Amino acid sequence: MSKRKTKIDGRQMSLLDVLQRVQKVEPQPPAVGELNIAETLRQALFSAIKNCTLSRHQIAGEMSHLLGCEVSKTTIDTWTAESKEHHRIPAEYLPAFCKATGDLEPIRVLAECGGMFAMPGPEALRAEIQKYDEQERKARAEKRKRLKYLEDMEMKQ
Repeated sequence: MSKRKTKIDGRQMSLLDVLQRVQKVEPQPPAVGELNIAETLRQALFSAIKNCTLSRHQIAGEMSHLLGCEVSKTTIDTWTAESKEHHRIPAEYLPAFCKATGDLEPIRVLAECGGMFAMPGPEALRAEIQKYDEQERKARAEKRKRLKYLEDMEMKQ
């Protein structure tokens, strides 16, 4: 049985970066409207749909299956339309939306607004470790090249 390689997302913060970011944040009094993330969430939903290989009809079908209740393409359209200010996705639908689109950004938006960071489980840590392994291999190869070049330089002198 072959192991499936996981694709590394270069935009993802490292676990160390996340922890350092949390420690550096100093509590400040909230500004008026600071937690109004309606537009940010709408953009995250729109982007998730745009980057998804499924059509809006297919996303609606997958969400309906996952939730056990009807979600239509029209409903998804109203969640992402700029003109439909008062039509927002229910929070309990977000996990199904993210699973259907394969994009966790909408949940990340909510988590960060609440002062938390969402990470997709052990895969995130495995991918990060894999990224460091690749960087280490590249660094070793570069070191070998430089040592060989230095050796060649010293031989000529």
